[in-house]
Amino acid sequence: MRHEPKLGEFGFAGDDHVVPFEVGPLDVRGRTVQLGPMLDAILSRHDYPEPVARLLAEACVLTVLLGTSLKFEGRFILQTKTDGPVRMLVVDYRSPGAVRACARFDAKQVAEAMAKGNVPAGSLLGRGHLAMTIDQGADKSRYQGLVALEGGDLEDAAHEYFKRSEQIPTQVRLAVGEELSSGDRRQWRAGGMLLQFLPKDPERARVADLDPGDAPEGAEPHVVPEDDAWTEGRLMVSTVEDVELIDPTLSSEKLVYRLFHERGVRVFRSVDVAAKCSCSRDGVEAMLRNFSQDDRDHMVENGVISVTCEFCSAHYKFAPEEVRGEPAHGGRGASTSS
Repeated sequence: MRHEPKLGEFGFAGDDHVVPFEVGPLDVRGRTVQLGPMLDAILSRHDYPEPVARLLAEACVLTVLLGTSLKFEGRFILQTKTDGPVRMLVVDYRSPGAVRACARFDAKQVAEAMAKGNVPAGSLLGRGHLAMTIDQGADKSRYQGLVALEGGDLEDAAHEYFKRSEQIPTQVRLAVGEELSSGDRRQWRAGGMLLQFLPKDPERARVADLDPGDAPEGAEPHVVPEDDAWTEGRLMVSTVEDVELIDPTLSSEKLVYRLFHERGVRVFRSVDVAAKCSCSRDGVEAMLRNFSQDDRDHMVENGVISVTCEFCSAHYKFAPEEVRGEPAHGGRGASTSS
């Protein structure tokens, strides 16, 4: 008979909270999240086709799972650039929990793919690369990791990233769905879980050497036996079904307890995330002032300069005389392109 976990002062985190956890006996740590109102707010600002919205939702889940690991005030940016129908995905996480996201796609190609029926994420992304960037702020260097996208989905790309860039045994699960709300309106939900093997003895976390690409034909590939503790943790996460990750009646704490209660799982204080764009009228004005007068003259339509934020769809209008001269605020440029 299973017993419910005792969660003490923390209670259940609920939607739009990332819950860190640890399973000491298996030397694994992880995070899990369910996104509800935050995700729906981001996607409802755009009229994305359903497959594009699903793909961007997965990118949001992956970004918050990774971004909430930052221990400083900074940004974590996930961006894809590919030759598929969905040319680009951008999700920008700003600690301590502000998220914005957008997608660029070829409407005709997406419509053609939808007309054929099932639209796998890999076919939408196509081939290109996924970049994960950590921005520590002004006067500090950025860290960026790249991984090739070769027709797989974002889970595949995340596994390949950690294999090649971080060399940390990692298991990722992502899920997206919709639920009916009052008035038959459909609302987006998504969930995810990330698990990593972090033993105190680094030898236990060793992974096989990557294929150098120039090994002689017939050479034996390098093989490192997988640690039993990691095998157990990885297999447990792989059993999680999509519906469990997005079920609003199954909290993140209950889910990790369901998976790991026999080993003993500890949850930590959750990190809340919210849809929040950093654009502002002052920021857009500063961006426009950084253009030449000739460029600004070509932006005028019907007597005004109009700018729409690509992330949150906010509209800003300026009379041409409002943005003449030097930058008034010394800003770094438009938040719509930062």
